[in-house]
Amino acid sequence: MRKRTEPVALEHERCAAAGSSSSGSAAAALDADCRLKQNLRLTGPAAAEPRCAADAGMKRALGRRKGVWLRLRKILFCVLGLYIAIPFLIKLCPGIQAKLIFLNFVRVPYFIDLKKPQDQGLNHTCNYYLQPEEDVTIGVWHTVPAVWWKNAQGKDQMWYEDALASSHPIILYLHGNAGTRGGDHRVELYKVLSSLGYHVVTFDYRGWGDSVGTPSERGMTYDALHVFDWIKARSGDNPVYIWGHSLGTGVATNLVRRLCERETPPDALILESPFTNIREEAKSHPFSVIYRYFPGFDWFFLDPITSNGIKFANDENVKHISCPLLILHAEDDPVVPFQLGRKLYSIAAPARSFRDFKVQFVPFHSDLGYRHKYIYKSPELPRILRPQQGPGSSPDPSMWSELV
Repeated sequence: MRKRTEPVALEHERCAAAGSSSSGSAAAALDADCRLKQNLRLTGPAAAEPRCAADAGMKRALGRRKGVWLRLRKILFCVLGLYIAIPFLIKLCPGIQAKLIFLNFVRVPYFIDLKKPQDQGLNHTCNYYLQPEEDVTIGVWHTVPAVWWKNAQGKDQMWYEDALASSHPIILYLHGNAGTRGGDHRVELYKVLSSLGYHVVTFDYRGWGDSVGTPSERGMTYDALHVFDWIKARSGDNPVYIWGHSLGTGVATNLVRRLCERETPPDALILESPFTNIREEAKSHPFSVIYRYFPGFDWFFLDPITSNGIKFANDENVKHISCPLLILHAEDDPVVPFQLGRKLYSIAAPARSFRDFKVQFVPFHSDLGYRHKYIYKSPELPRILRPQQGPGSSPDPSMWSELV
């Protein structure tokens, strides 16, 4: 019995030892697992923080890029919408195009008193007001020849009117769009012409400056006709020349055509920076560049001009003008392209109405930098306007052909 039980006891002891050994290893494994988890809890967040920060920074950068792109898209759509809307707006409201042609609401320089031309350095100039029609009043400046500036001090309107009957020739100056008769480049031209012995009479069309009325081509032409007749009623046999600049060339040719038709032409017509007609000028103007190739450009932009009764057809008018013609144009003119002035000359030169009169075209090289409104700076201008005669002699348009 003892021999049988000994192996059993030994077996039990071995099993107990094995059980004890296995439970110890299990506990050890469990402890190792716990330590690993604890280590992961301690080290995990610290290692993950840089990765999370990088992800957050990338998301913010992408968000900013997306925001900028969305804003750019909005701006682009707004600009595109405005670009498309403007032609339709002008077509539906043709009065807008008339405003853009005349620009009479642009008063430059600002804050000048047109009643006081002496503030602009014209101390031998008188300010008048004439009334071409009922409810229309236009402001006029009359600058006497510079040789009279001392005599002109303190004189009244009557003295200036009587002075028109002197032996000095007279220039009626018709300015372009925008600004007033007190514009800087215009004042400088008055000074040059006055120094050459001319009376200079200029005015603001109805709706410009301090003149009262609503602008229109017909109204502007009638204002010019009224001032011309006012001058002729006081000037006797003194020569009267008409000088138009830019848009004023359209008024000038309208006026002179009418004067020739009634057989009272001026002694000469001078066109500075002229165009052929308002449609061609509008198409060539720098403001039209962004729409020049827009589908239906003529229908959207040019037809509304015509529907407002605005033509300023210089190319047609010159065919009916019978007096000497002088055209001045700078090659670097950015507003009225030089080729339009050259084209007008090519139309006028062979016209039958000019067969007994001189037609002269004087270009100014682009290197001179006279552009659209600085031809008055040319030292050659006195030679163009005054013949090679004695001092004080009246300009003779037939002498224009001497200078090219």
